[in-house]
Amino acid sequence: MLKFANQPHAPSWYAASINDTTRHPVLQGALDADICVIGAGLTGVSAALNLAERGYRVALLEASRVGWAASGRNGGQLIGGFACGMDTFAQFMNEDEVKQIWAMGLETLDIVKSRVARHQIDCALTPGYFTAANKPRDVDDLKRSRDEAAKRFGYDGFRYVDGEGVGHYVKSARYLGGLYDPDSGHLHPLNYTLGLARAAREAGVQLFEDSAVTRIRDEHSGHIVETALGQVRAKFVVLACNTYLGTLAPQLARKIMPVGTYVIATEALGAERMAALMPAQTAVCDSRFVLDYFRPAPDTRLLWGGKVSYSKLAPRNLGEAMRADMLKTFPQLSDVKVDYAWGGFVDITMNRAPHFGRLSPTVYFAQGFSGHGVNTTGLAGTLIAEAIHGQAARFDLFGKIRHRDFPGGATLRTPALVLAMAWYRMKDWL
Repeated sequence: MLKFANQPHAPSWYAASINDTTRHPVLQGALDADICVIGAGLTGVSAALNLAERGYRVALLEASRVGWAASGRNGGQLIGGFACGMDTFAQFMNEDEVKQIWAMGLETLDIVKSRVARHQIDCALTPGYFTAANKPRDVDDLKRSRDEAAKRFGYDGFRYVDGEGVGHYVKSARYLGGLYDPDSGHLHPLNYTLGLARAAREAGVQLFEDSAVTRIRDEHSGHIVETALGQVRAKFVVLACNTYLGTLAPQLARKIMPVGTYVIATEALGAERMAALMPAQTAVCDSRFVLDYFRPAPDTRLLWGGKVSYSKLAPRNLGEAMRADMLKTFPQLSDVKVDYAWGGFVDITMNRAPHFGRLSPTVYFAQGFSGHGVNTTGLAGTLIAEAIHGQAARFDLFGKIRHRDFPGGATLRTPALVLAMAWYRMKDWL
């Protein structure tokens, strides 16, 4: 049995504050569709919705529940652009193409906002994002990012905030300044994913839970997607499996690495105390490689994330370990209890650029969002639908990026990354 199949949602604050308890049937018997999408996280649901809106018959298969993996348990940070810098794209593209990629990075935010508005998704979407500088060199880096956005891409939305202004975003003596982004923000990721799933069903998508795919085989001009109790016959297949590809596509699994990241939710602080802690109610991350990220929840809890792990092992006493990190930034919360602690895996690529492409003319995939999946998944769904519909120019732009396998193979790549992470932690300390 696949370990990720037939599982409930993680015991998170998100699952405790879910606003759609709809369950979907298990796939039983044979089904015909134009397109079979595998994985009902944000990528798969977004692709299915976009495809159904274009008139395709879509079957969406999920091994556990909608939003079970990273899509339903992440930090909820809506961050414009991509996890890598634009110079990563410039290694493989000309400047006009790089500018197209930049524009699509902003489009990722528009996609989320328009979906929330169009489908009236109740997911506490809140504008504003603040990157806090830990060290003087980080101040310089953030100012360079602001200047590059303005001069190279004509975007003047970023605003640098000096030390005196930091308190408007985060009441902590830990930070020297920061970069404010009015177009990014934060939301409840599980409720957002469930809202997209509702929209997909209303558009005609047939959605099945507890229906793990065990095999994909080619047949004539299409594919047979098999589960334990059923199968889907489809011309196209979309792989949207995050770190749970299993044996479906080993050649893709080698391009990504599962990275553990963890979140706690404090007890409710009350409106007055939360306003004193984070007056602007924006999402915040710091500027380190091994970063902390945090934001206020609508019920006045603080959601605190971090403790990135490349070993696949959760920290001991997770709640207390995360709380200790939180108190380094907010010592004024020493009396506050932690009500929820959970974690999960995001998929990263070697260069942190997203990995979109085809395994064959009729098998598409999107993976490697590297911590920017809340919004970049929406772009992936849009571009996959465009490409299947015959408009592949934007999708194929991402195909120009060269993605290398993680070194070390199945046995050594995790130890190698643990050592690399130790190096980056040391750089953060220096």
